[in-house]
Amino acid sequence: MRIVSGSARGRKLSAPVGMEIRPTTDKVKEALFSIIQFELNGKRVLDLFAGTGQLGLEALSRGAASATFTDSSRQAVELVRANVRATGFGDRSTVLRTDAFSFLSHTADAFDIVFLDPPYEQGFCEKAAALLPRVLSENAVVIAETRPEEPLPEAIGPLRIYRVYRYSAICLTVYRKPEGEVDEV
Repeated sequence: MRIVSGSARGRKLSAPVGMEIRPTTDKVKEALFSIIQFELNGKRVLDLFAGTGQLGLEALSRGAASATFTDSSRQAVELVRANVRATGFGDRSTVLRTDAFSFLSHTADAFDIVFLDPPYEQGFCEKAAALLPRVLSENAVVIAETRPEEPLPEAIGPLRIYRVYRYSAICLTVYRKPEGEVDEV
């Protein structure tokens, strides 16, 4: 695993041992960042169920202002912290060992881009989607990584499914605010 592009391009990331943490494949990661490549500069990123932290770190490397990483696993948090050190993004990173749902329920922060990559087929995407609206900025984008058969809601607050990308046994579902939709004042 490595950072693909940006200021930390080529930096190697620590990989997990065992099967508890499932990193996003390079093919899917490159596709994901092709989708949002022009939306990263200066954005606040939330990497829920962070695993190794590679998605949030890639976003930082490509110009995101900050990234918050959450995971309930001690092994995952240790990996994220090691990878934050390896990339030199400690000043722009917050790493929390916490349950994603508790974090979403209690944080006062708002995020522009959210990576939602929980363990597959456990209903975590739907549960997180119910809590996400309270932490989304006005023009937020949410990208969920799931298996094709995993159910996802049609909407996350004001965001709707914009597009679904399939890569073998992986789906990336992108949620955006529909064009022309204006928030009520």
